Amino acid sequence: MPIVRQRYPSNWNEISIAVREAARWRCQHCSRLCFRPGEKPKTLTRAEWTMATLTVHHADFVPENNNFDNLIALCAPCHLALHARTKRSNVSPGQLSLW
Repeated sequence: MPIVRQRYPSNWNEISIAVREAARWRCQHCSRLCFRPGEKPKTLTRAEWTMATLTVHHADFVPENNNFDNLIALCAPCHLALHARTKRSNVSPGQLSLW
């Protein structure tokens, strides 16, 4: 998801890492094991490593609410699907879907 940095705290990177570490680098929806920073194998295509990128989702869709119980570790496909299902999609009409 694109980040509007002004809506996130200055320590967002640390918060994000803590959430992903707590999830043991697995998507909390599909359990896919994802890459840690700097782990991207050179043999994978961009599409392949993007699918195994762990993101942090705000359950209430409010980036300013960084309470730990509001943050969910999701792989990129699950995060995109969640936003699409809730009509809070960042996918433009006609853009290729992952599903």
